[in-house]
Amino acid sequence: MSLAVVAVFLALALLGMPLAFALGVASLGGLHLAGVGITILPQRMLHAVDSFPLMAIPLFMLAGELMVKAGIVRRLVDFADSLVGHVHGGLAHMTVISGMLFGAVSGAAVASASALGSTLVPALRKSYPVDYSSAVVAAAANLGPIIPPSNAMIVYALMAGASVSVGDLFMAGVLPGLILAAGFMVLASWQARRRGYPLSGRKFSFRRLFVETRRALVILLMPVVVVGGIVGGVFTATEGAAIAVVYALFIGFAVTRSLKLTDLPDALFRAAVTSAMVAALIAFAATVTFVFTIDLLPQRLASFLQDLTQDPAVFIVIVMVLLIVVGMFIESNAAYIMLVPLLAPVALSYGIDPLVFAFLFVLNLVAGMMTPPVGVLLFVMCGVSKISMGALVRHAWPFIVLQYAVLLLCLAAPALITWLPNALKP
Repeated sequence: MSLAVVAVFLALALLGMPLAFALGVASLGGLHLAGVGITILPQRMLHAVDSFPLMAIPLFMLAGELMVKAGIVRRLVDFADSLVGHVHGGLAHMTVISGMLFGAVSGAAVASASALGSTLVPALRKSYPVDYSSAVVAAAANLGPIIPPSNAMIVYALMAGASVSVGDLFMAGVLPGLILAAGFMVLASWQARRRGYPLSGRKFSFRRLFVETRRALVILLMPVVVVGGIVGGVFTATEGAAIAVVYALFIGFAVTRSLKLTDLPDALFRAAVTSAMVAALIAFAATVTFVFTIDLLPQRLASFLQDLTQDPAVFIVIVMVLLIVVGMFIESNAAYIMLVPLLAPVALSYGIDPLVFAFLFVLNLVAGMMTPPVGVLLFVMCGVSKISMGALVRHAWPFIVLQYAVLLLCLAAPALITWLPNALKP
């Protein structure tokens, strides 16, 4: 029965049906095969989205939209440019740092790619080829789900239940995220020297750095307040997301003064559309998970894998290879929703640290967002820059390889994941 559900879902997805509806139709078929009435379908869907932690996603989405309309991207770019714009590959360095900072506001790669792409690509293409500029922006945007706060981590924690906390998962992403950002910058510097890309033309100035830091300081404090409060137990992730919205409104109306009341309906609409897509995926995927549970798939999968290997390291490698393939073809939120309830309990049965497994899971699927043929960030940047997929992939592949290299590094040295969360515990 489970194989039939998966086959129907894959067939419908390949035919172009939206993933949420493909999941819904597949679950209907599974319920019919199981002899269960379809009246259970709306009950499972409502139960899946009736979640307080899930409210954090639309609120973080709204905070990101408000920050874009408040003009904070320009301030972040100016701050990053004053810091690193004068060195070889400085424009790319500026893009990476801007991606980190904006990711610490929005928590979403697609939102970061749209905001940074429309702002930075016109400036980058004056010194770099447009396809290379787009690849750098895509890589920088992909830091968003790794640097806290992260919508991807919230979805994972929701699907995994009580086995991992959002705060610990947020902190697990800090060190690998910084390593990945540094790797992007080293790669960009090497490419700039090798290809003869020009300097940005502005010399480093402590005075300019001081001015731009002062202008950006109130924005830079936002992730400190929000993430610090969540990790410190002052408020939950959902309450932190609500605080981020209030903070964004304060910045837009009182600091940059670029946000207008007429901007609010569009920001609310865009955040609602994106959030509704995620909620629909969660709701329909819950019915598929219910069918898998009826068919005892989690127990069968655990038994199969344990018969295959008793070694936890081998199990993780198998899962990582599976996720690389999944990330190439399936949208990441759908992958979290379908696979976390199946694989997270199996990982626990192997005695694997749930935090390590969770972060490796997230990092793998985040890398998949840039991996062809269905890397969503590639499609976003092709749309923003008006270039072909082939041209973008030719310049994006070194950044893709680097993300998987950091994945291997975290797999080999899990202390990179666990050190900071453990250090912050009382």
